[in-house]
Amino acid sequence: MGACGTTFDSAENALLMKYLPLILGSLLALFSTGGTPVHAQGLQEAVSPYLSKAETLPASSVSSGYSSANNTTNDEGGDSSVLTIRKRVDEVNVVFSATDSHGKFVKNLSQKDFAVLDNQAPPQSILDFQRATDLPLRVGLVVDASGSVRNRLVFEQNSAIQFLNQVVRAGKDQAFIIGFNSHSELAQDFTDNISQLSNGVRGLHAGGGTALYDAIYLAARDKLLKSSTSKPVRRAIIVLSDGEDNQSEMSRRQAIEMAQRAEVIIYAISTDDSGMIMRGDGVLQELAASTGGRAFYPYKMSDITKAFSAIEEELRSQYSVAYKPAQVAPNGQYHSIQILALNKKVHVRSRPGYFAPRQ
Repeated sequence: MGACGTTFDSAENALLMKYLPLILGSLLALFSTGGTPVHAQGLQEAVSPYLSKAETLPASSVSSGYSSANNTTNDEGGDSSVLTIRKRVDEVNVVFSATDSHGKFVKNLSQKDFAVLDNQAPPQSILDFQRATDLPLRVGLVVDASGSVRNRLVFEQNSAIQFLNQVVRAGKDQAFIIGFNSHSELAQDFTDNISQLSNGVRGLHAGGGTALYDAIYLAARDKLLKSSTSKPVRRAIIVLSDGEDNQSEMSRRQAIEMAQRAEVIIYAISTDDSGMIMRGDGVLQELAASTGGRAFYPYKMSDITKAFSAIEEELRSQYSVAYKPAQVAPNGQYHSIQILALNKKVHVRSRPGYFAPRQ
């Protein structure tokens, strides 16, 4: 890196942009030793000789890590120019469901009724446990609008709109709509406005091939992965499709892995009304099981409404646990998760694992 005023070539600038957050994070940690708050303007003046063409530092939190972080806050509060320094905490949040032998949700359990294993080992500590009946929802409705569903699309749209009306609470929950055929279309971005969501659903038109895996991949990566917050939320994708895919660039495995990285539960509702077991049924089951969700196979179109109602009930009948793994390295490796009910008559369903953060 050259002296102040030196012009960077493209390669140098790329390296600068890549490593600048790490440099600034180290400076922040160094300057804040002893609890002294670091002001954005002062820090920017200190490092400005090294910024050159790089973007200026925003007066917002500097964060590394995933899921949840502890904040070093300004005791006096109210000074929005003070940078909040987040210390990385390797914390895993899991939302799960518990049912009895009849498939009914069990809603009155506590932390002592469960055991948690991370890569077959007990966690270092349980940080939080709660009945997640009132967690905010971040839901993506991914609707098959290919030519094969043309004669069923209107009923699917009406059922989806009814579901959104029942589930999305203004000021708390948010949903988005993606329609897909050969390509994916964001019909409505995140909002709690039911009218806008309904218009997004009704604006879908059937035709073309089916790129199911691409749609799930994009919904997880571009919408739900970016919506990660330090506060617990339930992230879910609800797929309406027959499970057939003939156009995707992404593979089924890639779609599942991206959903797992985004900590998304997939609920799949089959739109196949042939009455036969089709190849797509297994696809929908794998998508759901790999993320801790469920697949539904309505025998007739009117049963789609019942499937939506079952999803709504589950979203309001879950638990959440946050824990610190005994061992986790910033290597991006996959970790298995097992949540076991001590009562053998209780069945637990959760996402099967997560990817560790990268350095």
